[in-house]
Amino acid sequence: MVYLKVIRLFDPWKNPLCTCPRKYSLHPYTGCSHFCLYCYATSYIGRKPSMPKKNFLRNLKHDLPRINKNLVVEMSTSSDPYPPLESWMMLTRKTLELLVQNRIKVLITTKSDIVVRDYDLLLKTPSAVMLTITTLNDDLARKLEPGAPPPTKRIRAVKLLSEKNLPVGVRIDPIIPGINDDPLEIKELIEEIANAGAKHIVTSTYKARWDNFKRMINAFPEHEEYWRKLYVEKGEKIHGYIYLPRNIRARILKPVIEYGLRNGLTVATCREGLGREYFKAPSCDGTHLIRNHPLLARK
Repeated sequence: MVYLKVIRLFDPWKNPLCTCPRKYSLHPYTGCSHFCLYCYATSYIGRKPSMPKKNFLRNLKHDLPRINKNLVVEMSTSSDPYPPLESWMMLTRKTLELLVQNRIKVLITTKSDIVVRDYDLLLKTPSAVMLTITTLNDDLARKLEPGAPPPTKRIRAVKLLSEKNLPVGVRIDPIIPGINDDPLEIKELIEEIANAGAKHIVTSTYKARWDNFKRMINAFPEHEEYWRKLYVEKGEKIHGYIYLPRNIRARILKPVIEYGLRNGLTVATCREGLGREYFKAPSCDGTHLIRNHPLLARK
C-alpha cells in the first residue's frame, strides 16, 4: 500500500448516496474562516479559522510521485482552499505550482473570488473551478457565510474565469427551506450564473447535524418551529445526517434542475438519492468540465 501524507482518496465517510467519481482530495488548510452556519465539517473538526497545515508543501512533494495521475485532485472538499489569508500566504498558489509541474488534473471548489488570481496556473494544467453561490442576496449571504466574499464578487469570478476559457460551474448548495428555496430567486440565480459563463450546476438541500442546526436556529429564530417540524419530527436520518423528507427535497430541487437545463447547463444533485430525473450531467462534482479545458479541447 502506498503511503500518502496529505493527498487522500476522496471517501465521504462511505456515504452510500455519494455519486462522486474516484478522485483525490487535498486540503492546504485546516479549519475554515468562511464560518458558514450550515457547515457540516465543524461536527468533525470543530469551528475554527483557517490555518496552514504544518510542513504541507514538503509533504505534498512526498506524495506527488506516488499518486495515480489519471485521477483528479480536488481542492478542497471541506476546508476552502481560498480563505482570506490565502491572499497573502499563497499556500494554495504554491500548491498549484507543484500540481502544474507534475501534470495533475485539478478541480477547485471554493466560495472565494481569490481563485481568479490563479487563472494563469489553471490554464497550464487540465482543470475546472466550481464556485459555491447559495443566493444573490449579499445581506443574506453575509448572515449565512459571514467570512466569505459576497455573491456579487463570486458571480464576477465566474465571468472572469469563463472569459479566460477556464471551465466553470456553480454549486447551489445548500438550499435551505424558507431561506433560499424560492423558485423565482433560484431562476434569477441560475440565469445570472449562466450569463456569467457557468456550464454546470450541482445542488443539494441543507442536511442538518446538531451543531449546525443550533447555529441556524440562533441566526434565524423565526424559522425554528418550521425547521424542527421538517427535520426533527418529519426528517430522515441518513448516514449521520438529518435530511428533509424525500418529497420535500424533490420539490425544492426540481426548479434547479428545470431552470438549469433550460439555460443549457448540465445539472446534478449531491447525495440526495433522487434518481436520474435529478441527475442530468456526466458527473455531479464538475470533474466532467475538465475535458473542456483548452489544453484538452485542442487535442
